[in-house]
Amino acid sequence: MNLKTLSLFAFSLVARYFTVANAATINIRSNCPFTVWAAAVPGGGMQLDSGGVWDITANPGTTGTRVWARTNCQFDGAGRGSCQTGDCGGLLECQAYGAPPNTLAEYALNQFNNLDFFDISLVDGFNVPMDFSPTSGGCTRGITCKADIIGQCPDPLKAPGVGAELVNFHWEAKG
Repeated sequence: MNLKTLSLFAFSLVARYFTVANAATINIRSNCPFTVWAAAVPGGGMQLDSGGVWDITANPGTTGTRVWARTNCQFDGAGRGSCQTGDCGGLLECQAYGAPPNTLAEYALNQFNNLDFFDISLVDGFNVPMDFSPTSGGCTRGITCKADIIGQCPDPLKAPGVGAELVNFHWEAKG
């Protein structure tokens, strides 16, 4: 399945290819009624108020990409601070993956037979519900993790006060 346009519940992540050899533009949109801090490796991070958008570029052959939401963050003017969930070494613009707990969206572009791969992972715990669904192109099936599963997580992978009632992102990937 080729990643043409994907959407993720809680953010909007959109990647559209101009050709197979070109980079994809990933558009991340927050549909939350409160501020979240989107993070991506590679890509960095950005504060997103409700309705806010952040574009990142994913080069052909990109692997190991993670995108996640950070919650309850505070940063100073230099971009240093902390987040209750998904913190990435105290930086606004992440250089490393976020600390658990966080719900992850992962993708790899132009891999085996020039296919793109995407998934939602709870390997680092759960902090927000997420939906990663195609909105155009040849792929018509998406992935959803909308349930508030905090009660099912082991204590080290829980964040108090964070759950489905707090986050409603939607992300779309246009390439």
